[in-house]
Amino acid sequence: MAYKLSTPAPEKTFQPKGFWALMATQFQGAFNDNVYQWVITFYLLALLQPSGPGTDSSLFFGKFSADTFVPAFATFLFSLPFIIFPALFGALADRFSKQRVAVAAKWLEIFIMLAGGIAFLLGWTPLIWFLLFMMATQSALFGPAKYGILPEILPAERLSWGNGVIQMGTMLAIIMGTGLAGPLFLLTKGKVYLVSVLLVFLSIAGTCFSYFITRPPAANPAQPIPKNPFLPWQGMLKYFKAIRKDKILFYAVVGYTYFWFIGALARQNLIKFSQTDLLISEDKISYLLAAIAIGIGIGALAAGYLSRGKVEIGLIPIGALGTMFFSLLLSLPYSVHRTVVAEPLIRFAAFMKPGGSCPVIGTLHSLGGHYLTVMLLFLFLGIFAGLYGVPLAAAIQQRAPHGMKGGVIAAVNMLTWIGIALSSVVFLLLNLFGLTAYHIFIFMGVSALGIGLLQCWRSPVMALRMLWWCLDGTLVRLHVTGRSHIPEDQGALLLSTHESFIDLMAIQAALDREIYFVIGKDALEVPWIRRLSRSMYLIPVDPHAEDDMAAAVVKMRTLLAQGNLVCVNRARSLAPDGVSLPWFSDYSIITEGTGAPTIPLALGRICEILYAYENRKVRLFFSEFRSPIYLNVGEAMPEGITAVKKRYFVQKATAEGFSPRRFRDSVLQYGFIRFARRYPWRPCYADQLSGQISYFKALVGVIVLARKLKPLCGSRKTIGVLMPSTVAGALANIALQVMGKIPVNLNYTASSEIIADCAQRCDITHTVTAKAFLSRVPVTPPGVPVYLDDIKDTVTASDRIIAMLLALLMPRPLLTRFLGAAPCSEHDIATIIFSSGSEGIPKGVMLTHRNIITMMHGLREMVPHDKHTCLVGFLPFFHSFGYAVALWTPLLEGIQGVLHPNPLEPKAIGQLVQKYKGTFMIATPTFLQGFIRRCEPEQLSSLRCVIAGAEKLPERIQKAFLEKFSIEPQEGYGTTECAPVVSVNMPAEESPGFYCEHSRRGSIGKAFPYQQVMVVDPDTGEELPPGEAGMLLVKGANVMLGYLHDEKRTQAAIQDGWYRTGDIASIDEEGFIFITDRLARFSKIGGEMIPHIRIEESLHQLLNLTEQAIAVTGVPDEGRGEKLVVLHTLDEEQIALLKERINGSTLPNLWRPRAGDYYQIAEIPVLGTGKIDIRQLKNMALMLTEKRSG
Repeated sequence: MAYKLSTPAPEKTFQPKGFWALMATQFQGAFNDNVYQWVITFYLLALLQPSGPGTDSSLFFGKFSADTFVPAFATFLFSLPFIIFPALFGALADRFSKQRVAVAAKWLEIFIMLAGGIAFLLGWTPLIWFLLFMMATQSALFGPAKYGILPEILPAERLSWGNGVIQMGTMLAIIMGTGLAGPLFLLTKGKVYLVSVLLVFLSIAGTCFSYFITRPPAANPAQPIPKNPFLPWQGMLKYFKAIRKDKILFYAVVGYTYFWFIGALARQNLIKFSQTDLLISEDKISYLLAAIAIGIGIGALAAGYLSRGKVEIGLIPIGALGTMFFSLLLSLPYSVHRTVVAEPLIRFAAFMKPGGSCPVIGTLHSLGGHYLTVMLLFLFLGIFAGLYGVPLAAAIQQRAPHGMKGGVIAAVNMLTWIGIALSSVVFLLLNLFGLTAYHIFIFMGVSALGIGLLQCWRSPVMALRMLWWCLDGTLVRLHVTGRSHIPEDQGALLLSTHESFIDLMAIQAALDREIYFVIGKDALEVPWIRRLSRSMYLIPVDPHAEDDMAAAVVKMRTLLAQGNLVCVNRARSLAPDGVSLPWFSDYSIITEGTGAPTIPLALGRICEILYAYENRKVRLFFSEFRSPIYLNVGEAMPEGITAVKKRYFVQKATAEGFSPRRFRDSVLQYGFIRFARRYPWRPCYADQLSGQISYFKALVGVIVLARKLKPLCGSRKTIGVLMPSTVAGALANIALQVMGKIPVNLNYTASSEIIADCAQRCDITHTVTAKAFLSRVPVTPPGVPVYLDDIKDTVTASDRIIAMLLALLMPRPLLTRFLGAAPCSEHDIATIIFSSGSEGIPKGVMLTHRNIITMMHGLREMVPHDKHTCLVGFLPFFHSFGYAVALWTPLLEGIQGVLHPNPLEPKAIGQLVQKYKGTFMIATPTFLQGFIRRCEPEQLSSLRCVIAGAEKLPERIQKAFLEKFSIEPQEGYGTTECAPVVSVNMPAEESPGFYCEHSRRGSIGKAFPYQQVMVVDPDTGEELPPGEAGMLLVKGANVMLGYLHDEKRTQAAIQDGWYRTGDIASIDEEGFIFITDRLARFSKIGGEMIPHIRIEESLHQLLNLTEQAIAVTGVPDEGRGEKLVVLHTLDEEQIALLKERINGSTLPNLWRPRAGDYYQIAEIPVLGTGKIDIRQLKNMALMLTEKRSG
């Protein structure tokens, strides 16, 4: 079937030349504005100040002094053009290219600067005021073009950055303009017209820059020009309606208007404060103004960085709080500043340099400690003002409707300038009521608090974003990829992996736009969720009512049609007993008729990492500082695909989200060292012989062992290990890893010939082992044996002391280098594990550090655990589960591991579980039978999770284990080539409003989040539909590097990144995988594939057997190509009963072994890993059939 891809909007490309030309043009214009405005202000202040001691200072209307009226009137006059002309200038910015509008504005600036020089030369005050008005008019013309052009020339992910850079550049220009205005005024006193000469030349340079700005097309060429440009509200009504329609946009505009109001008020009050309280000259006033500008610039740049690639409205309340705090500090009187800051600083400087001249003291005396304190307070006031204003500006630009951005921005500019004009009126009124400069600072602080509270109250998502911004970077760290796949102003259905309300908050915090989430109504019965839900956009649904769900579908369609984002999770239902969600079988019923794409959203599972639900109550915990939260947004899905395929795309996005992850520990040994230093006294490992050792003791032991092994192991990279799964075996492996070696755990249950062959392929010249172990295992270590027994006898007290000092003091990279390790990366080989050889010669599987660390992070996300978790492992380290899970997973998660060398000793293992309170155990079905037979229920009572892998988990064993120990083993699946975990059945995740099933009887669970799975026809390679059995393929960051020295088999096993497992399986519509059997355990009889394991299961059930007593294999047959042979350990009476019952069973005739093809053997051949030895089984069957036929 051909799928139709939804057509994405053309992406904007970043053109540096055009952007930096805009930056230069804006910089020059802002510089001219500020120099000119402040020179005029200083000129008029000097001109209109009282001339003598007895002169009345209330010159203006008999009420206001010059230091009150001049800054207020200048502010009011400068704001008028932005109030009068927004309709005209906004229409021009939409009708014509904004670059052309910018060029025209710069030409107008040249003429204004020329006229300004003439006005200063003539000394005509009315003309000076008029030219200040004209300069503001030119800025009003340039405003909609310079800010409206940013969304048109920058991609969405650079919008916050672009705003930050432009704001920073503007602030630098303001810093220079305000900072130089005072000194220039004093320098040219009596010849102020010389300042205009400088400004004319700068205006010409700015005009030249404007020609290089990127020229976007006109946003709306049909935009009509207002007939009467002097009617300020003409044509603006539709823009105000657009602003009022979007609540977040509306309160962003309110906040942005306040930002400019409080800034203008601060500048006017600074003039009054400087002349009436500080009594400083014009140059020092300029420095204070520059301090504010520097602060705003720093805050603007910080806001761009702290937004982390998105428009972060969570910074707005933080900026408001900071503005309040430093405004109130400025209101403190001189005596407080001198006592708290200036005097202690002078005493400290004198103490540091007694009896001599100190530059700090000299500066304090020359400038005044109070002046420096005030300057610092203005600096921080500006920083938080910038932190407040930039996110508001970015939010306005982002949320302004497409095609109306120029008009909306012009309307916003008009409102902000109304705020600026209002500030001058408020400033005069406050002075009229007798308030001093200190009182006005208090007014500023209280108003900042009020506006921040108003914004959070009326737009609660802002408060939520502030909470998550504070968490992000402290307790957690959000990593978002693919954010650009979310449409800027179009509706979209997000198909997500979220499992709880906390996940919803994380998703909302990670993305710019507001999202409507579907959630079960029962969640709103939980008090804390009900309170937090006020800051979210939720669609509550009764999980038991089909009518309610139908209404939810209608609501979702409406929201999508209106251009909103709607998010549903991929689960079948929202409650354990809830009805199936109507969209689960067809997501298009939500998007039908809306034109909205469906986008996969893959949130890394944070349940069990950051929180856990117990009895509908949430328990928060943070396993590490800045725990990462990963979110990957996939590309829009093709149109017309099935719901199953859409869920596949979600799993694909989940797997792809693992690829760019940068793990805190790039190699295994770094993770162990980090946790050993972080939790030195936490239990690390325990076994029957060594007892329990702490992480610090393990680290010291590893360092001691590594120093001893270093001169003994030679220069070869690969080192053989012949050690059981004990504490000593674990420390040997870790020590070799810390030394930069590649440990190769050799299969000591195999013959010496096979071990020698494996060692030869790995180029092993030395093997770490123990004499005590070799005395019980009849194998010969390849190469030069290095005996741990002998090393132990050479360890002295000084060795231990040196190791302790190194463990405590030496930095991690230096420690590994000191022990012999060269720098390595996550893509280097961590180990080589040889396959079991059940189907032929063992293959050397090369696993990288990233393979194993990826698998561990998957376990971390999926398996319930905390710091009290105790992992019980008795599989040998030459088994991939034993090495990756039992050995390294505890070390990389900071939990305890319990080891035992012999999996055939269930009683001893049960005692260890009971003693150390084991909670999580990995085993094989074969070994579980021993626990059923030999352990008491109380020995395993602490277990909370039991995973069985390596072979099919028979239902008979599952039931028997559950009946005896009250815990049901869950079946998992993995292969050595996948490091090794592919999937595991896990307990369902139930939280208020959500229910996600993670287990299904008879299945091996769902694919772990770091990989994709697919079932294909073994012959054609075509993907098969849900429920149809075929070859299982796996793709992900856990798939091996390849087979050692076997490129041909590597290429056959891995094609286009997909690993062919050799297992026959099917995947249902929810993603659960059902393994039928190994391809090698099928017989083709009469053209039909007959699964051996299914027949084995049926035969065991016919006799109600719980232990493995029957094995089925196939041998050649002349008549039908192949025939079934049954090998068993039963007596004749049991076999007779079996043959009798099989005739009445439901097994198909082709699946029934012939009566003469049953053979008794002493025991079923089993490998050391617990799997049936398929090759040995087939050889025995061939020998017995040939013997009988002969």
